[in-house]
Amino acid sequence: MSEGIDTEHAHSARIYDYIIGGKDHYPADREAGDAMVREWPALPVHMRANRDFMNRAVRYLAQEAGIRQFLDVGSGIPTSPNIHEIAQAVAPESRVVYVDNDPLVLDLSRGLMSGTPEGRTAYIEADMREPAGILDAPAFRETLDPDRPVALAVIAIVHFMLDEDDAVGIVRRLLEPLPEGSYLAMSIGTAEFAPDEVGRVAREYAARGMPMRLRTHAEAAEFFTGLDLVEPGIVQVHKWRPDGTGTEVVRDEDIAMYGAVARKSS
Repeated sequence: MSEGIDTEHAHSARIYDYIIGGKDHYPADREAGDAMVREWPALPVHMRANRDFMNRAVRYLAQEAGIRQFLDVGSGIPTSPNIHEIAQAVAPESRVVYVDNDPLVLDLSRGLMSGTPEGRTAYIEADMREPAGILDAPAFRETLDPDRPVALAVIAIVHFMLDEDDAVGIVRRLLEPLPEGSYLAMSIGTAEFAPDEVGRVAREYAARGMPMRLRTHAEAAEFFTGLDLVEPGIVQVHKWRPDGTGTEVVRDEDIAMYGAVARKSS
């Protein structure tokens, strides 16, 4: 296992993995996850809905938008199906670059390198707060063709970026070099539907050194300024092109995440 993995303190990616039923977490993550679920019992429903949104968005981008290149920033712990599995099931030649800055994610992502023979997958260890470290990485330049559209996925990560981090500016810098016809797929944390419950969960994260910045619908829309939103626009993740495959009943008040996909037209 890679050096530098802090198992003593809870980590957001491992908490997420624990709550959605993964296996890559430690006692501190489980303690944190249990505390959060006590504060908001719908948290697992919310997190699964976010994951399902990502899967539908990637399938849309591969199947309907014809995208063959994906950049997943803040990828988190690999949970099947991963982006490359979904995209390559549609188009085996699809290429995917995963980005995260957690040593455990790097360790677990080594298995991602085996996609289809026709496609490619790569992993970059970098912090999204420094876009140049992603865009200038050899794995980025060697895996993705800069002249062909790329889908930038930023899923369930910007709520851990505070105002001083300038999340909107960072996403724009990541999009800027991508050619016309590229897409942005995002999910963005909000407290607009269950403010008390989500507020309590946010306090649990903050108590463990992970302060959150939850956004209103208007604030979420700032990420998509200048882009062409795909219908139905910016909606709670469970309302973005539902495909009827979900088995659990999801209430609006159980979801604290906006989701959207938008196209870069110039």
